[in-house]
Amino acid sequence: MSPAAETILERLGIDRLNSGASYGPWIEEPAGGELPSYNPSDGAVIARVRQAAEEDYDEVVYNAARAFERWRSFPAPKRGEIVRQIGQELRACRTELGTLVSMEMGKILAEGIGEVQEMIDIADFAAGLSRQLYGLSMHSERPRHRMYEQWHPLGVVGVITAFNFPVAVWSWNALIAAVCGDCVVWKPSSHVPLAAVAVQHICNRVLERNGWQGVFNLVVGGSDSVGARLLNDRRVPLISATGSCGMGHKVAEAVGRRLGRTLLELGGNNGVIVMPDANLELVLRAVVFGAAGTAGQRCTTIRRLFLHRDIAPALTAKLIETYKRIKIGRATDPGTVMGPLVDESAVLTMQRGLEVIREQGGEVLYGGRALGGCYVEPCLVRSRPEMPVLKEEIFAPILHIIEFERLEDAMRWHNNVPQGLSSALFTTGLTAAERFLSVEGSDCGIANINIGTSGAEIGGAFGGEKETGGGRESGSDAWKAYMRRQTVTINWSDELPLAQGIEFPL
Repeated sequence: MSPAAETILERLGIDRLNSGASYGPWIEEPAGGELPSYNPSDGAVIARVRQAAEEDYDEVVYNAARAFERWRSFPAPKRGEIVRQIGQELRACRTELGTLVSMEMGKILAEGIGEVQEMIDIADFAAGLSRQLYGLSMHSERPRHRMYEQWHPLGVVGVITAFNFPVAVWSWNALIAAVCGDCVVWKPSSHVPLAAVAVQHICNRVLERNGWQGVFNLVVGGSDSVGARLLNDRRVPLISATGSCGMGHKVAEAVGRRLGRTLLELGGNNGVIVMPDANLELVLRAVVFGAAGTAGQRCTTIRRLFLHRDIAPALTAKLIETYKRIKIGRATDPGTVMGPLVDESAVLTMQRGLEVIREQGGEVLYGGRALGGCYVEPCLVRSRPEMPVLKEEIFAPILHIIEFERLEDAMRWHNNVPQGLSSALFTTGLTAAERFLSVEGSDCGIANINIGTSGAEIGGAFGGEKETGGGRESGSDAWKAYMRRQTVTINWSDELPLAQGIEFPL
């Protein structure tokens, strides 16, 4: 481990060998074996985490369930105050935690720090939300009756996060679930356990100051010892899972068998349509960030670019020129634009994907080479709309360029994939924009005009349709996923009228 990495871990309260199971106190000797955390920039081991075994998982969930019995009755604004304090702690260590995210996952430093800022923003949002968990009141058809709805917390919420956003997606779920009155058990990706351990330290400190434990909980472990237990655990009424569509099928089947709830944020095969009247400089900046940012490992990465034939040659040439200038290197180095993929298996997946693309008639216009270790060149491919591979999400920086003449064709090709997360259209024309946003246009959960598919703000609900899972997290009324609705009717009369005017003879 480098001296810089050791300093970062010390500042975040992480020892070289740390436990990966906590419900307030850390379980000192969890029985799941050691998990090394690698830096994909150089392949070095940053540190090792002791994983949870089945008995450790059970201890954590047991304590979370006990904490829920108290936490659910703690006033929501006071729950919000604790979340606000977590946001303050995140502000204090924003650079250190962002650097650890960059080191462990491979995204560039600006994105790592930006991810922590997103956590801070969610903490602010959730703190305000704690005073706005509104229910509706309705007029009853029966005289001297009052009818309204209220929302109660669900219980223990399981949160399964992916490697590409090691901490932000946890915060979308955990901080909002907490103000709703739930306790949280977090299973992070085994690629990025240290970032999760660092966040758990922050939560433990804040909870201890406020006389709490067991509200935020961590279990680092494999799919058998922890993952399967969590999915099948009837003590956990909601599982929020982020990952591939294949992973989502497994989660939905397992949780569905016990009639539990799922909140799924799965694959995104995102498309951008560019009309001939678009601002091409705006398009260029948005597409390069959206396609090459995070080395193509965002669920909102631009993977398909539909260019009108009038502007396709010029914009394609500019993209090739810009791609050649992308600085590839160590994620934490200043000036790096694209860091490594998460591991060497991701490099192999990209290379196999390019083989399939070529077999189906795609033409590589630039890039795609493996550069050693976890590094690759971002890739531009000229593709045809009928290629089956366009329906697959290759989690790497491969951008398909498809030309079109009519907007109707572009929108049909755009929607002709199993995924439905994020989408965008670039135009200065009102008609094209409104068509794209209409019921006949994009079938995705997110639709943008003149911005790319990445970089969603926390104020809007985030999520997608079709095989993307249908879940919604973060802003708007996404908080309702973490609560149960109860319809209440109060009769304050001396009569007992029935609804629908039914007369029941006695």
